[in-house]
Formats: sequence, C-alpha cells, structure tokens
Amino acid sequence: MKTRHFFWRLILYRPGLYLINLLAWSLIHMAPLIPGLLTKAFFDHLEGTYAFPYGVWAIAVLLIGAALARIALIFGGFMTDVHFRFRISTLLRRNMLSHVMKEPGARAIPCSPGEAISNFRDDVDQAEEATSWSVDTLGLVGFVIVASWILISIDLQLTILVFVPLILVVTAAQIATTRIQKYRAASRESTAKVTGAISEMFANVQAIQVAGAEKRVVERFVSLSEKRRQSMVKDKLLTETLSSVFTNSVNLGTGLILVLASLKMRNGDFTVGDLSLFVYYLTFVTQLISNVGNFMTYYKQMGVSFQRIKSMLQGAPASLLTAANYIGIGKVKNKQTPSTISAAEDGVETAYIEAPPLSLLEAQGLSYQYPETGRGISNINLTLSRGTFTVVTGMIGSGKTTLVRTLLGLLPAEKGEIRWNGERVTDPADFFIPPQSAYTAQIPRLYSDKLRNNILLGITEEPGSLDRALHAAVMEEDIKHLQHGLETMVGPRGVKLSGGQAQRTAAARMLVRDAELYVFDDLSSALDVETERKLWERLFSERGGATCLVVSHRKAALNHADHIIVLNGGEIEAEGTAEQLLASSESFRQLWYGEETG
Repeated sequence: MKTRHFFWRLILYRPGLYLINLLAWSLIHMAPLIPGLLTKAFFDHLEGTYAFPYGVWAIAVLLIGAALARIALIFGGFMTDVHFRFRISTLLRRNMLSHVMKEPGARAIPCSPGEAISNFRDDVDQAEEATSWSVDTLGLVGFVIVASWILISIDLQLTILVFVPLILVVTAAQIATTRIQKYRAASRESTAKVTGAISEMFANVQAIQVAGAEKRVVERFVSLSEKRRQSMVKDKLLTETLSSVFTNSVNLGTGLILVLASLKMRNGDFTVGDLSLFVYYLTFVTQLISNVGNFMTYYKQMGVSFQRIKSMLQGAPASLLTAANYIGIGKVKNKQTPSTISAAEDGVETAYIEAPPLSLLEAQGLSYQYPETGRGISNINLTLSRGTFTVVTGMIGSGKTTLVRTLLGLLPAEKGEIRWNGERVTDPADFFIPPQSAYTAQIPRLYSDKLRNNILLGITEEPGSLDRALHAAVMEEDIKHLQHGLETMVGPRGVKLSGGQAQRTAAARMLVRDAELYVFDDLSSALDVETERKLWERLFSERGGATCLVVSHRKAALNHADHIIVLNGGEIEAEGTAEQLLASSESFRQLWYGEETG
C-alpha cells in the first residue's frame, strides 16, 4: 500500500463525517466572500461610484452579522474536525494494538518499547495532522475559485499575479520533498532511541547502581540526546525555512499587486472599492498558498510515518491499519456476557473461542528455532491427559520455556500441529486463553496498581474465587501482613513485593481464571522450600479436573508429577516417572541430585 492509498482509506473510514467536516470548513473559508463584497460596496459608496440602497450603517450591520456568522461556523468546524481527527487516530492505534496483541508474545513488536511508543504517538499524530489539513486546503480551493472569478471580472492581470507565489511555493515544496522525508525519519528515529533509553534506565535502576554504571549510562543518554537535538534542529530548520518561503512569497505577491493597482488607479481603470476588494481577498486567497505548502509538507512527513507504522506490522498487510473496527464510540447493540470479548467489533458481539472440556491435548512434531541463534526445540511430541500433572525439566538452555511458549502460540511454531480432544488447533495464540488455558510466565509481569487489580486484570470477581486462588497460591498470610491487604499498591513492576510474592501473585492471577489447562513456567524459582511444598500440595489437591503443565527442576514439583519430560538440546531425551528416570537418565539424575549438592 502506498501513502496515497493509506491517506484515501483514512478518509473513507468515516466518509460522512469527513464530508461534513469538509463542508463546515468550506463554509468557513467561503464566508469572507461576503465581507469582501460589502467592503467594496462601502468604499464605492463613499467614492460616489456606487450607491448602496440602505446606506453606510446598513453595511456596518451586515459586516458585524457576517463576522458573527463566521465565528459560529468556526466553532462548528472545530467540533467536526475534532470528532474526525479523534476517530482516525483512535482507529489506527486500535488496529496497531490489536495486531500487536495477536502476534506471538516473543515477537509482538519488532523494535524497542520506546520506538513502539513513538509509532503509537508521534507517527499516528502525523497521519491525523495530514488528513485534517486536507480539509482546510480543499475548503480554501472553493474560496479561491469563487474569489478568482470575481477578481478576474475586475482585472485579469492582477488576478494572475496572485497565483505566482503559489507556483513558487509548490516548486519549493517539491524540491524539498526528499530532505523532508530524510530529516523527519532521522528525527523520529532519534526520539525513539531517547525514549527507549529512558525506559531502560527506569527499568534497570538497581542493576545500574549495583554495577556502578551511572556515569556510563548518563554519558550514553547525553550522546543520544545530542544526536536527537541535531536531527530535530535540521528537521525544524527545514520546516521553518519552507514556512518562510511561503510567507515571503505571499508578501512579494502583495507588493506586486499594490504597485500595479496604483498605476491602474491613476488611469481611472481601478476604483478604491476594487482595490479594497482585491487586498481583502488577497489575504484569504494567499492562505491557500501557505496551506498547500503546509499540506504537502505534512503529507510527505506522513509518508515517513506510514513506513514506520508499517514496520510494526512485521509483514502483515498495511490494509489492516485502516480496517473499520469498533473503537469504543457509539452504542453496542447487545449486552455482553463474561464469555464475550470486552471490545465488540462495530457494536456486534464477538465470542471467545470456547472449546469443550479438555480430555486429551496432543502436540506432534512441534518445532521452533530462534532466527538469531538457531537454538530452540525440534520435533517435540507431547501428550497431556485430563487431570494429569506433567513436568518439563532439563538443564538451562535445553528449551523448556521455548516448548511451552510454542505450545501456547507465544512463539510461532515452524512445524508440527496441536490437537485438543483430537481437533486441530489452527491458531494457538487465540485458542490457549481462558477458559481453555491460563499461563504464568517465568518472569511475572506486574503493574503499578493495587494487588487485587493485578490478580483480577479486569475480570469480574466471582464470590469466593479470589479467596480460593489466594489460598492455592499460598498468599493468605502475605495479604494479612500487607498494610492495605489486597488494596496495597505494588509499585512499578511489583517492586514493593518480594520475588516470591510476585511469583505467587502471578500464580493467583492464573488460578482465579478456572481454566482447563494451567501452564507454569518455573513458578517456584524464588520460593523457599516450605512455601513451594505448600503451593504444589494445594494446587495438586485443589485443581479439580484441571490439567497442569509445569516447567521446573525442583524436587517439590518433580515429586508430584505423573509424568516427567527431560529436554536436552531442544529435544526430548527421556520421559517417564521420577523413579523410572532416576534409573534410566543420567541428565535427570544430575538434576535430581544436583539440587541436593547445591
């Protein structure tokens, strides 16, 4: 998709609203036609070349009325413009976020978080700005057409001179096109790097302090900021230079017209009213010159932003950016139940995938290699029966986390298939969510919010469900000792909680969702032996018919396992019960006795 197609599709998202906005701003820009004619009548009446039927005071009243009417039109125009702007920017952000959320977790964004924020904020704003400026430009075109017809009827030569500055501006903008794109891209890139550096510093304050790297981090930040300053100065300088060209070309045209008009007035070919009309219209006609230049600049900058936004799609068609979707404005026809997605598309309910209760989960030939290293998993066969407790274990780097992430669709499987009760799962990322499955990652992700909100994450709290989840996650004593209990603010990334509390909070978040399959990725790595023992015992006794898939090398988990899978180099080296593996697998014996040695 080219920039012009992207621009056109944005307009077509809400064509009715765009046309209303265009009409409003066309009326705003056409409104000065009437005061101009009234001004000409006023001076011609004073000069005696024309007698206004109702006198001078009537002209004054009409001028005031025209001014008030234009104020009302401008108010309405801003209302329509804000509504249109908000809708297209919200649509772009909604579609970008939707695509990111559907991508496998490890490949959700192809850049740093700072650059992604810049895409969502600055680049979308640029697209919104260019689309909005098109309304002003088209509205002014209507004024220029009518005004030119009136001016031509007075003097053709002077009218032609009005458009000379326009030609200069268009030429200058075309010449500057390449540099506009280059400087704007550099400016956006440098801003994203600075934003990313700030994000990294905030996220790693403790690590920076422990390493004594404060000076080096600050020096790097200063260097990035200096590069950003230089790129933004170039971008701003070019923009202001073009603006100066626009403004001065208007002044040049005004001077030429006034000189020529004075000569015509000496010959009696031009009245004072004609001159006043020409000067009055010239002020608004030349706005088109500036607007055309600004619109072309914004349009070129939108082209740069469009390319950056497309990079977020990672090869997906750019048409999904402008796909018509519900953005939270307007009424949703039907009330939603807990089994439906919270954000309905275009006011129509969209149900979650809800499969029958799990009897058998199978993975055959599952493979994924990381492009950067070539490491991963290869040809994994996995079978989980209902109610079983399966543990995946192995040395560091053996592929344990890669296996569960590929199974859940957080990484895109390169080969293999997954079956739920014998039915093939075509899109694991969309399928393996509650009520099918719930997942706790190796590193818990907590938000700067209340502990209760971190556990529920927006779901409706059913009576007793939160208490049961807290008990299974061995959190009840921790809640008692927190100052505000479940209402305690955990801070950014859960910094006010210990590592074990953060892991058990993530476990409670998973358990409160009553899924068919629970997947734990090294959940107990920060837990003491007694707390870990309680957690697995409670989970084992309270999970009901739920199936558990656990990544762990700890004995407390291995002792509860119905089946253990030992990975080595991304492949299954051995599997069986703990007793069987102690007798047959050297790798498992190292893991089992290594914990005791440690």
